[in-house]
Amino acid sequence: MKKLFLAVAMLAMTAVTTTVSAQKLLRFGFKGGANLGKLDGTGFQDGFKLGYHLGGFAQLNLVKGFGVQGEVIFSSTKTKTTDNFSDIYKDVSTSDDRKEVKLNYLSIPLLANIDLGTPRLKLQVGPQFGAMVSDRKVFGAANTAFKGGEISGVAGLWLQLPIINVSARYIIGFNDVKGVESVTSTSNWKNQSIQLGVGVTL
Repeated sequence: MKKLFLAVAMLAMTAVTTTVSAQKLLRFGFKGGANLGKLDGTGFQDGFKLGYHLGGFAQLNLVKGFGVQGEVIFSSTKTKTTDNFSDIYKDVSTSDDRKEVKLNYLSIPLLANIDLGTPRLKLQVGPQFGAMVSDRKVFGAANTAFKGGEISGVAGLWLQLPIINVSARYIIGFNDVKGVESVTSTSNWKNQSIQLGVGVTL
């Protein structure tokens, strides 16, 4: 009886260990790639500009087919003002017309991972919280050209290969990041970006 009990116990432990290992409840990794961003607002040229992003992530698989993913990402994009930028906003000069502006953010996405028929392909959705880490005083005598933080929404796909991960996502800003005053325009400044990434999952 004892031998039978021990055999059953060992089989159960082996099954549990195998299940936990297969599910890989907690995984870490890092990723990086292209960041195609633009600042949507009056006074800025339309179109996406090429930048980059780098960071790390942690995945927690809660139940079969669903988990959560947290990331810390540094992203950099560029934008350029229009020819009449100084006519639209106060406290800026003509030297700010056609000026290239670099936007650097430290972002924390908190995403839901939803399997799409297979654990290898996931739909990712959730909020992202960002803090600007570049100089916010970039236009002439403007005290603060940009606000320090933003809240965005994220939607995308994640392909998990045995070690390599590939991701594509669209990010849209919800809040106005404009810090300068406007004379002729009350439009908001909102960030948008497309991120294409490749990384390693440990």
